[in-house]
Amino acid sequence: MRNLLLILKFGWPYLRRYWRRFFPGALLAVLCGPANALIIWLIKTLGTRLAPSALGSSSPLPSGALMSWLGQIQQHLTQCLDPWLPLMGRSLDWQQIAGGVLFVSLPVVFRSTVTYLSGYCLAWVSERAINDLRADVFAKLNSLSLDFFNRSPMGDLTTRINGDTAALYNGLRMGFLDVIKEPITMISLFIGLCVVDWQLTLIAAMFLIVCFYPIQRLGQKARRASKGGLKASITQHSQLFEALSGIRVVKAFGLEQEQLTRFRELSRELIHHGMKGAQAYQMINPLIEVIATVGFGFLTVWIVGTQRQLPDMLAFLTGVMMMQAPVKRLAALHMTFQSASVGVERLQQIFAEQPTVKEALQPRHLATFQTNVHFDNVQFSYNDRTVLNDINLVIPRGTKLGVAGESGSGKSTLVNLIFRFYDPTHGSIRLDGVDLRELAVADHRQLMALVSQEIVLFDKTVAENIALGHPGATRDQIEDAARHAFAYDFIQQLQNGFDTRIGERGVTLSGGQRQRLAIARAFVRNAPILVLDEATASLDSQAEAEVQAAIDRLAENRTVISIAHRLSTLANCDRIIVLRQGQIVEQGGYEELLRAGGVFAAVASQQGIRATSRTDTAI
Repeated sequence: MRNLLLILKFGWPYLRRYWRRFFPGALLAVLCGPANALIIWLIKTLGTRLAPSALGSSSPLPSGALMSWLGQIQQHLTQCLDPWLPLMGRSLDWQQIAGGVLFVSLPVVFRSTVTYLSGYCLAWVSERAINDLRADVFAKLNSLSLDFFNRSPMGDLTTRINGDTAALYNGLRMGFLDVIKEPITMISLFIGLCVVDWQLTLIAAMFLIVCFYPIQRLGQKARRASKGGLKASITQHSQLFEALSGIRVVKAFGLEQEQLTRFRELSRELIHHGMKGAQAYQMINPLIEVIATVGFGFLTVWIVGTQRQLPDMLAFLTGVMMMQAPVKRLAALHMTFQSASVGVERLQQIFAEQPTVKEALQPRHLATFQTNVHFDNVQFSYNDRTVLNDINLVIPRGTKLGVAGESGSGKSTLVNLIFRFYDPTHGSIRLDGVDLRELAVADHRQLMALVSQEIVLFDKTVAENIALGHPGATRDQIEDAARHAFAYDFIQQLQNGFDTRIGERGVTLSGGQRQRLAIARAFVRNAPILVLDEATASLDSQAEAEVQAAIDRLAENRTVISIAHRLSTLANCDRIIVLRQGQIVEQGGYEELLRAGGVFAAVASQQGIRATSRTDTAI
């Protein structure tokens, strides 16, 4: 019951959006129950009329006020239907033939029709509700800050979007029809059996109660199996993502067998948990059938021993056998809800997550960049590890700032703070005098463009990838951006030019081509602040020269923050800062730092760079 309420509470906001289909589906499901109870009365009535002594006989009214009233209604209906129903010992006519054929078939047709319509309506609602839920989960993930993704495996995130919502879908689509229909069916059958023989009904109910305890235990077992299988599935999905995204390294180092061995180990774990769940599911029907058969046998002996009337007992035993189906479905539903509740709890965890970088309740808007970017005593820490400390820096509009430093010195963290992927632990970063935490996020990032070493392209056309920098860009703007990025010529040589799909992550293009598309995307954005995060670090010398030319053109008339490990790319910067262990240890012009003989000069020397001598300058 707790798991059912959990799923109902979580799923109801999505279901009520489609109430015009949900409520008719629920109402039709309710009608299935009385239709089943009606069949018991039909069988009893036919059994009475087919008995050898049926002609001229009538069933005595049951004792008790309620039962007597129900008996009178039953007797009145029988009298009204008498001309239309065959009677043992009476000659047949066309009315009795038609009535005999339709008497049982019409209620069954009615029950089948409402079951189909109910199932269709609830499935229609469930499909759309789960689609909305997936979209909301994806939107929630997009709203979270980078620190969440740093601690969440990719396999876990994809499982939450697909696997957890699929588990809830099974609970909604399969569950809501049965959770409405089957209890009503059991109640209706129980009332119908009480009308036939209330004493025997109470005895039969005892066997029904016996089923509850083992079903509960099996449900707990299914829940444990679902949790274990989910954990193994997440690990396997993460391993698949790692192996397939790094397939070049896997092949280069001959790691195929190692990856396959790891995959098979996880598969065996999945099989183990899957079989535990299968055991729980497969034990339901045999268990219920054994208990029901023992009860059926006991009732048969009791009926013979107490000399009950044959028509009544035929209807009663039919009702008892019909009771098995809803009991089995509710037991299976219990198992489904146990598994679905695991996914719901994980989805609730996602929706409970809050971004660490939040937009102000009343954000300030900034349409243009006018003066400077100001780092005021900025400090930033990952958990307990300080990455940046006491950063004081002013970047005037139009300045080209270079950022150098060894790996781990805090260069990329500086980029993350400029884009406000994170907020400083202490201090502030101000854009035109406004703290980034007070700015509307969309306004802030609209003023910035990023070209990084990590090139992110999507399985879209060339034109669509470039247009991501400025949604709504015209074809002329896209082509103009490609020309400025020195990408137009190679794009025209592609099979379909700008309409060529480039594959996932742009795998059909070379590294230099992918980087020039990223630069074209920055061009079409036309942002006043450009951030270059080691944009040429992974390119060969020829590609680097081509890309650097495009970058130089992109940097014209913009404020540029260029982060580079290869110091030669910083030669045209107006000013360079050198980071070491999260602090600015040197700053100045390119030649000035080379002559200073400090950290910058030492790294430059290792890269074969030396200061221009005064003689060289004079010449």
